[in-house]
Amino acid sequence: MRRRKPNDLALMLLGAALLPGLACSQKSMEVAAAPASPASGAPAPAVSVPSSDSGLTVSGPLIVEHQLDVLAQRDGVIAELRSEAGARVHAGDLLAQFDDRQLTADLEAARAKTRSMEADLRNWEAEAKVMQADYDRAQKMWDAHIISNEQLEHAKFKAESETWDVRRVRELLTDANQTQRSLELELEKTQIRAPFSGVVARRYVRQGQQVVKGDRLFWVTAEGPLGMRFTLPEKFIGQIQKGQVLPMMTPDLPDQKYRVRVVQVSPVVDPASSTIEVAVELEGKPGSLRPGMDANVRVENMR
Repeated sequence: MRRRKPNDLALMLLGAALLPGLACSQKSMEVAAAPASPASGAPAPAVSVPSSDSGLTVSGPLIVEHQLDVLAQRDGVIAELRSEAGARVHAGDLLAQFDDRQLTADLEAARAKTRSMEADLRNWEAEAKVMQADYDRAQKMWDAHIISNEQLEHAKFKAESETWDVRRVRELLTDANQTQRSLELELEKTQIRAPFSGVVARRYVRQGQQVVKGDRLFWVTAEGPLGMRFTLPEKFIGQIQKGQVLPMMTPDLPDQKYRVRVVQVSPVVDPASSTIEVAVELEGKPGSLRPGMDANVRVENMR
């Protein structure tokens, strides 16, 4: 067996000592060079920025200003449905009717009570006028020394009593009127009406269904004007202005070109994201565009 030279042995030991360090250095270089991968399940960004600094394209859904769920304002049973999904409605159109028989009966009773109180008030007011006339006559008779002071005081107290009775009945009539008005408001809540003109996008209830206050009944959306809301980096301050026209397209209709006008630019910068919010509105007729469709708006960087 050949013996190794001392110099060979030293070189081997030195190489073994350096290998772990070289491996760690190489691994560190590989990790630093690897591109960062997005978190699993993270939503796609709303703004895509091209590699060039000429501008960017913002993406998002088309929206309308008036779009909401119509909620039940009281408990009740759906007695009748007047509108279905897809129906076009005008502001104030009846969408559904609750069972209002009990409320109608209560309201008629309240109105009858109000009429009775009004009659009582007129009667008490007439009595008060009679008592006041008796007191005025008693005052003149006392001035002429025809009646005693006790008789004058008696006429005075009767007139004052009738005055207080009139005030009492007036308060009762006010309470009856308020009760009647409260029932009228409750009766109005049994009529589900469209809050604005548009389309019934969804119907959540069925005829005969029991609902409680706050339940969703319909989803009504306006058909226009269509628009978008998006954010831009703060470097676009001064470049994007109200009234500015921008090009827009949608992947659903790639052959169609549209234009949107800037209707609002946030006057402040969001400190958390260093962005400003912009609202745009579609120019011209929407054609085949519908709320909720994806659209892209191109914003050029003028600097």
